[in-house]
Amino acid sequence: MVQKHAATQLHFDLRLELDGVMKSWAVPKGPSANPDVKRLAMQVEDHPISYNSFEGTIPEGEYGGGTVMLWDVGTYTPEGSPSPSDDEMTAEAGYGRGDFKVHFHGKRMTGSYVLVRTKGFGGRSSSKPSWLLIKHRDGEARSATQKDLVDEYVTSVTTGRTMDEIAEQKRR
Repeated sequence: MVQKHAATQLHFDLRLELDGVMKSWAVPKGPSANPDVKRLAMQVEDHPISYNSFEGTIPEGEYGGGTVMLWDVGTYTPEGSPSPSDDEMTAEAGYGRGDFKVHFHGKRMTGSYVLVRTKGFGGRSSSKPSWLLIKHRDGEARSATQKDLVDEYVTSVTTGRTMDEIAEQKRR
């Protein structure tokens, strides 16, 4: 799942269930479906699975204070798994290596992507390393001339509300 989060700075929170928690990355510019675009993804603390359905406003002054939109929901499968029964082990291995290849089955993010841990800012020794989120070249990829995902989809995937409407707690 992906949440659009207007905290101190607007960003997108990519969350993937693994080991009973949501592994989480803050993606400042949001996900891209263009394979030529590499998006910074800063790993943040794990979140509970129950957080998957949260859309609303976190009070100012609290950690993550600001408006949160459910921008995308769906599932993922790790790439390279010999069988569905090995998916968890394959996902853990890719995550551990820092080469986490996944196929998204979301409403907005679809197809093959990779999260690659970097050695630069927030590298391997950091408790919150930086990664790159990169779209693979597949049937779901977009070119530079096509509209970017974050520009195309500006409302909640579940409620159809904009960030302003969520902040005002308006229902459609």
